[in-house]
Amino acid sequence: MNIIALLCEEFKLQTEHVENTVALIDEGNTIPFIARYRKELTGSLDDQVLRELADRLEYLRNLEKRREEVRASIIEQDKMTDEIAAALDAAKILSEIEDIYRPFKPKRKTRASVARARGLEPLALAILAQESNSKSPLVMAEAYINAELEVNSAEEALHGAKDITAEIAADDADVRKKLRQQFIQYAQVVVKAVTEEDSVYADYYDFAEAYHKLPGYRVLAINRGEKEGILKVAVELDEERALKVLYTSFLKQDSPCTEVVREALDDSYSRLIYPSVENEMRSDKTAQAAEAAIRVFGQNLRPLLMQPPIGGQVVMAIDPGFRTGCKVAVVDSTGRLLDTGVIYPVPPVNKLAEAERIVDSMVKKHNVTVIAIGNGTAGRETEQFVAALLHKWSGVGYVVVNESGASVYSASKLAAAEFPQLDVSLRSAVSIARRLQDPLAELVKIDPKAIGVGQYQHDMPPKRLDETLRGVVEDCVNAVGVDLNTASPSLLENVSGISSTLAKSIVVFREENGAFNDRTTLKKVPKLGPKAFEQCAGFLRVREGKNPLDNTGVHPESYAAVKQLYTLTGTKSSVELVKTVQERGLETVADEIGIGVPTLRDILAELGKPGRDPREELPPLVLRTDVLDMKDLTEGMILSGTVRNVIDFGAFVDIGVHQDGLVHISQIVDRFIKHPSEVLQVGDIVKVKVISLDLQKKRIGLSIKNAK
Repeated sequence: MNIIALLCEEFKLQTEHVENTVALIDEGNTIPFIARYRKELTGSLDDQVLRELADRLEYLRNLEKRREEVRASIIEQDKMTDEIAAALDAAKILSEIEDIYRPFKPKRKTRASVARARGLEPLALAILAQESNSKSPLVMAEAYINAELEVNSAEEALHGAKDITAEIAADDADVRKKLRQQFIQYAQVVVKAVTEEDSVYADYYDFAEAYHKLPGYRVLAINRGEKEGILKVAVELDEERALKVLYTSFLKQDSPCTEVVREALDDSYSRLIYPSVENEMRSDKTAQAAEAAIRVFGQNLRPLLMQPPIGGQVVMAIDPGFRTGCKVAVVDSTGRLLDTGVIYPVPPVNKLAEAERIVDSMVKKHNVTVIAIGNGTAGRETEQFVAALLHKWSGVGYVVVNESGASVYSASKLAAAEFPQLDVSLRSAVSIARRLQDPLAELVKIDPKAIGVGQYQHDMPPKRLDETLRGVVEDCVNAVGVDLNTASPSLLENVSGISSTLAKSIVVFREENGAFNDRTTLKKVPKLGPKAFEQCAGFLRVREGKNPLDNTGVHPESYAAVKQLYTLTGTKSSVELVKTVQERGLETVADEIGIGVPTLRDILAELGKPGRDPREELPPLVLRTDVLDMKDLTEGMILSGTVRNVIDFGAFVDIGVHQDGLVHISQIVDRFIKHPSEVLQVGDIVKVKVISLDLQKKRIGLSIKNAK
């Protein structure tokens, strides 16, 4: 298999760019580094395409490795033929290779293996040949009666031969491939209820849908219902259609043996093939659904991490709670903790006056400019309490913050190390405040699975989910850049080329030696070698350091090129430099200083906006000044909301009533879309129309396309 050629074909890329990308990956370069600083070699592939290519490369290499393992095993058994070798060479997926290997794979004890041990394989092969002039199978079987081998009658011999025939049919790679195609095209997934009790799976109590049409979110829901013992699931294919595949492959007419072979094929399908293929089809569908769900999770996580920070704000965070009270924390504009407290403005305690006094005092004492309210239990009541106080303070608004994962962080070793003196619940309030100030810096401290922007994340393959989500976090952190003198170890370990151990070493070095004055000082950090420096340097920022370029995304390897640019243009102003280069032409200037056009373009962008944060170009958060209850809603209302989660069948939108409404995929736009992510992403501000209300079940149906 020519892996490079296959990657070129699948990704529609030039051979040169794929070869270069594979070489860069093999040399140990990280995806963010390749995407940002090796554009000339890759044809400017972005980080997402590079990750997909790297995943596919790994799969193809594993496929090739397995192909050679199977080839070696068959050769060792002295059973390799030209036909088998050709089939192995032609196999494009792992299941095809395993089907070829199936007849040669060491098996546990089976009815067929017992029959072979009794010397009945020649009889099975003679019957399967179905010669037109052969004797009847029972007469043929008489020659195999052997008391020593425990074959005591012709009937026993014939039964054993049929078992062998059934296994031969079940192990036939071509038959299994054709049957898979039949399942994909014609099978139905049939679901029945195991219980009559109502449950969240009630929609699937008597359910059937074509296998090829069944969407991933239903696959995962059905699997979970089955796991919980509420549903029974089967993939059903018309037996006559399936048996036709076997009959066409093995049956010959006008032979005394034909009917016996037919009986063996019927047994093969019901006992061996159907259970195996059904299991494979369900596994394949689950794997596809999981991969799609992981992809959606990553798509949702990216905009959440890239939400614009609220710079220069003193934030008060309130983590709501009923019985245990609402935890309050105030942090300054840098995230430093200033104050904490506990208030009881909601039932059952209802110390409203005391809560008002404490909050009013904190706001005025610390000049709080925005209040962050967690969206968990008692969130709506706490929001009403805060909204009623806003008239006391000029210019103060509030934001309801998704607190998913805050409790995970607060109970972690990291939180304990940051705030050893604080109660766990107060740490959660600090996390809510900081994730409003700088979502990326705070959310990297939390396991991405706990952030709550996916579906069925606990049913995903953990390793694959972690790889994908960590990749998204890594891409976001490196796209923004990290302040070398303020970044936490949690943030640093997501920088290209920096491990968790190296991140801690950088922080220790900083604490012992003072702030970094330039990027080159990084080379003095213990265990940070040339390769790690190459990978990380461009993503680390040194504010107000000795070299202004250290506060940009320009890599140190390009500093000499920047110096040449200033010399070439004869200017000291970055604005004039950019203008002059554009006038002379990018290709001309790039040739003169010996760099590629993509690199030159990136350098000019950095010089034009040194120290820029790409998140600042996104729409800012909308502060609230009032609060709604679900009972205040009526059908036909037009509201503004924030997209909280995008899933396969729609999007959940926060409209300020502490119960997200669902915009079904059919209510997003007037045209057909395959997935809501084509139009929406987490954090989008949208206008919605209330189209249905169910107060008892707390369900709100919304429409974007009708919110005119």
